[in-house]
Amino acid sequence: MVTDNSSTLGWVRSSVNQLKKLPLLIGLLAFYTYGFIWSLKPRRVSSMDDLLKEFYYGFLRLKEGDLVVVKLGDRELITISRNPCPILKLTQLLGMDSRYTCKLISETVCRYVLGRINPRLVFERDYSYIRPYKDGCMERIYLRD
Repeated sequence: MVTDNSSTLGWVRSSVNQLKKLPLLIGLLAFYTYGFIWSLKPRRVSSMDDLLKEFYYGFLRLKEGDLVVVKLGDRELITISRNPCPILKLTQLLGMDSRYTCKLISETVCRYVLGRINPRLVFERDYSYIRPYKDGCMERIYLRD
């Protein structure tokens, strides 16, 4: 019996790539569950300063020293996070790209939670300014008209 080593190797690589995605899906499920439970209590924010406190210090549990507020306006909040990030650690452990994993896990849940706070809030992450490629992760939250 003759076996094709290249097709076997391709199958093994494909299987390994699929297995790498399993921890990401578990992470997404865990973070989404936390976001769902956290957002069961209605949160009222009347300013971007309130949002900063509720979302970054309340929901994400960042410490003030781990967050740089670039802009805090009436309708817009821009931050750079430098906190110890479990998603970044998982990404590095799996040898993946944080631009993919953060979009899948963090961005999905952050948009959900912000939508529960106020459906007019828009969440954007600057994927050209994200760890480990930069010294932090830049995010923008603003009110849609």
